[in-house]
Amino acid sequence: MLSLRLARGAHPLVLLRRVLVAGAASGVGFLLLCTLGYAVAHPKATDESLVRLLWCAVPLAAVVQFAIAVARNDPATRPRDGMDAIGFGPARLSLLAATSTALSCGLGSAVALLVYLQLRGDLGGTPSGATASLLGGNAALPWAATLTLLGLLPALAAGACVIALRPRKERRASAPEPDPSGAPATTPPKAARPGYAGLPWGVAIIACGLALEAYVGHAPAPAPNTLLALPGQDGGASPGLLGGWLLASLGLVLAGPGLTHWCGTLLSAGRPGPMRLLAGRILQDAAHRLGRPLGVLCAVAAAALAASELYGAAWEPAGPRPFGPLTGLGAAVVMACVTATAITAALDTRQSRSETTAALLRLGVPASVLRGAAAVRTGVLLAVLAPLTWLIAELTTLPLTR
Repeated sequence: MLSLRLARGAHPLVLLRRVLVAGAASGVGFLLLCTLGYAVAHPKATDESLVRLLWCAVPLAAVVQFAIAVARNDPATRPRDGMDAIGFGPARLSLLAATSTALSCGLGSAVALLVYLQLRGDLGGTPSGATASLLGGNAALPWAATLTLLGLLPALAAGACVIALRPRKERRASAPEPDPSGAPATTPPKAARPGYAGLPWGVAIIACGLALEAYVGHAPAPAPNTLLALPGQDGGASPGLLGGWLLASLGLVLAGPGLTHWCGTLLSAGRPGPMRLLAGRILQDAAHRLGRPLGVLCAVAAAALAASELYGAAWEPAGPRPFGPLTGLGAAVVMACVTATAITAALDTRQSRSETTAALLRLGVPASVLRGAAAVRTGVLLAVLAPLTWLIAELTTLPLTR
């Protein structure tokens, strides 16, 4: 009940984010229902049904990531004065965020079920032959499996929110104890900057993924005129090549915070002016919060560029299509979710430094300097991440196009 009251009194921008989460959840729910319909209509094609179900894991993970970003940026779930007195501490607030996320995802799954049943003709009307073949309209749906699949996304999103937003105990630096011999006390060495922690591992994993793809070598492209043109199916790419793609994407995700921190260090190098110094320090401070979503966005963009290069020649005005409609829907959900997650993370970092921005304005810093610093940050991130994304995409497709 408290989740519904907070949702009713939330800011319009917060409501828009929750509506976007519900819309993305409806897309994933529709994909899961289409997979179930195909499995029921083709009981002997177990391998293809399993591959379709595994393909749904990619958009499902993207929606869960977006739901976590929206829950983390929700003002209603942040600790506030007086909430502890009524029994809503940090732990209860994380459960409240998980409940709100489950409600949004559940609403999207319900909409997906209504749309799916309407297109199948179960709610009235006669579907076309292509629609019936795509949705498995010739076979009845098992309602137990249907409700299980539709409840998968709300459960995963709520559990991920509880884990991501759980209260963490901060380590307090203890004061150095005096030496009995009279020697001056020494302070413990400072910990390394956390943004660089994943950079070596990310670079190493990217190198392993590209090496695996080069080792796999040549492989023909998936055959056209399939509803779901998937790697490893109908003469498609081998599992080794798919594993190389996944490793390269994982490396980009791990290297995202380090690359963002490195961009901030590059801006602050030498004798920077006020604008460049401010932009660099902000990037260094926001590397951990902003770098991971940017890494995911770069990984998805690299996969999209690689797919367009591999299958672009197969798109003809009157010829067969290399991708089916469900593949296009899944790709659209993934791209929209990772882009919205990156934008939400950027807004979250801006909100976290609102007090610092207000202090700078009170000190007389012109607003044009703050806007210029934002433009410099955006420019340097594009200058570093865009060529890297293109390079990863080119190296990914090199074993297939040479």
